[in-house]
Amino acid sequence: MHQIKEYQQLLEKQIHALDLPKEPKNLYDPLRYFLKLGGKRTRPSLTMLASSLFGSPGIKAINAALAVELFHNFTLIHDDIMDDAPLRRGKATVHEKWDRDIAILSGDVLFVEAYSLLAKHDAEVLPKLLSVFTRTAREVCEGQQMDMDFESSNSVTIDEYIEMIRLKTSVLLGAALEMGALIGGAKNQEDIENIYDFGVNIGLAFQMHDDLLDLYADPEKFGKQVGGDILSNKKTFLLLKAYEMAEQETKTEIDNILNNQKGQVKIDNIKVIFEQLGVRQITEDQKELFYQKALLNMKEINVPEANKIELLDLAKYLMSRDH
Repeated sequence: MHQIKEYQQLLEKQIHALDLPKEPKNLYDPLRYFLKLGGKRTRPSLTMLASSLFGSPGIKAINAALAVELFHNFTLIHDDIMDDAPLRRGKATVHEKWDRDIAILSGDVLFVEAYSLLAKHDAEVLPKLLSVFTRTAREVCEGQQMDMDFESSNSVTIDEYIEMIRLKTSVLLGAALEMGALIGGAKNQEDIENIYDFGVNIGLAFQMHDDLLDLYADPEKFGKQVGGDILSNKKTFLLLKAYEMAEQETKTEIDNILNNQKGQVKIDNIKVIFEQLGVRQITEDQKELFYQKALLNMKEINVPEANKIELLDLAKYLMSRDH
């Protein structure tokens, strides 16, 4: 994964060098603060790797990559507001450090800045980039609304959950890759569709892995409380699959634990039911299914096999990470 590390370092430098105005301070200081909180810069690296995949230098896609990263950070700022989250990467969220109104407006201007960066690409490819980016921005908002709707719903299905995570998380990975491919010179529509689907399927597998990590990760490596999804009654694939498989008596027991218990006892009692129903292995199997679909997408792309190594290594890493 030598190439992706180079791209991540370059992106970090470019993000820190963004020429944001100094005034109004309460509009731009929150953005400087938030962007310096770091992150893996995975999504923009995908854009650059996809350009390389089709034979062009990754640097050719730098502005689209930065647009992807700024858009992602815009969604994080707004998600933190909607979740009333106090921390992001161990630091105070923008709405906590400043206030809610400032966070909303700062997030908005970050979205605008993403479009400004995207618009720097050549006129030949720009309409296609704008089409992909705009479609994806709308879909991410749709996914976030679905996620919020699920919080007050008692009838969320597995299919609805997968559609929600596809929209909220996966389409941005797919779009990051698709835009990189377009900039890199991809002409074959099947290749473009396959690189997009590769990203979407990796994103779905990534979320399955995330659901598993939240409950089964090593606490010393995870960096946050294991079992947090259970403590907040979050509807994950694990929980929805348990409801789908359980008899009515067990469903009632799950409801009782979620609504009336707290702390480690709540986590442990839900884990017992999950183990009885075998939902951990079912989730592992679902994750593997999406991962294998992604590998098949990559196999179908008509470029030299050597060009695929970095993206395949990154996908393998995402499926095995422990935090």
